[in-house]
Amino acid sequence: MSDDTTRPRVEPPRELPAGCTFSRRGFLETVGATAGLFMAGAVPAFVSATAPAIAAEGETDDPLAHITKGDGSINYPGKTVHYADPPGDQKWAMVIDVKACIGCRRCVYACVKENNIGRDAGFTYIKVLEMEQGLVDIEHAKADYAEGGRPDKWYLPVQCMQCAEAPCVYGCPVKATWRDPDGIVVIDYDKCIACRNCMVTCPYGARYFNWLEPHVPEAEVNPEVPLEEKHGVVEKCTFCIQRTRNGQTTACTEACPVGARTFGDLNDPDSAVSTLLKTRRVWRLKEEYGTKPMIWYVG
Repeated sequence: MSDDTTRPRVEPPRELPAGCTFSRRGFLETVGATAGLFMAGAVPAFVSATAPAIAAEGETDDPLAHITKGDGSINYPGKTVHYADPPGDQKWAMVIDVKACIGCRRCVYACVKENNIGRDAGFTYIKVLEMEQGLVDIEHAKADYAEGGRPDKWYLPVQCMQCAEAPCVYGCPVKATWRDPDGIVVIDYDKCIACRNCMVTCPYGARYFNWLEPHVPEAEVNPEVPLEEKHGVVEKCTFCIQRTRNGQTTACTEACPVGARTFGDLNDPDSAVSTLLKTRRVWRLKEEYGTKPMIWYVG
């Protein structure tokens, strides 16, 4: 007997009527049904950053061709502006010295306060992982250790890597995330439809869904960072875009008591990050994925 009756029925895609738009509300109404198809295996749950899209005759097989300029930067007209545009020809990057890091988590606390992260959100943009000396075991590292500074441990801060080849950009079906010319990967909260595919495609686990309306004490709200728009969307580290595009450094760099973080412009050959990359032996996380992260480690 055929087992066709046990398989999920998938209707062929229909074209939208002329003038119809794809809204966030409309998408959310279909999330439950789509989730069922994911579980049944009828819809792929992972969009590869390298697999080309199926192209019609005469079209390119680059899935971002319609929004990518020739220099590789994203051209996304109509985006909602939450932050200032890149002021010049910068390429932001960071170097973290793991030998200097003492695991105090002051970078975490500064980031939470600077970026209006909900105090009950259940996540932080930055995590500091504690590992045994001489071992690199990220899968079994502790992020909830009691206190840092232990001489028998070493500490690895992790966050969004601001990848030059960001899988999350390719994975977003509505282009609510893109990489700006200065290298910062941005999320437009007004365009995010909460599908969370960017969370699946990120190999660093650096994106977080905001299930709750962010709770920030009124006296601690940073007016330079969106707050109300964050409910029900994905958020992540932005290299403190509200600061760095105004000539300041990131909050985590400023807060580090031992100078373990160095932030700067790779297009400036005399910047501190450029000097470190030229004079020290550095490494990056999961380079084998081809994401070209803009955070390096030394030590």
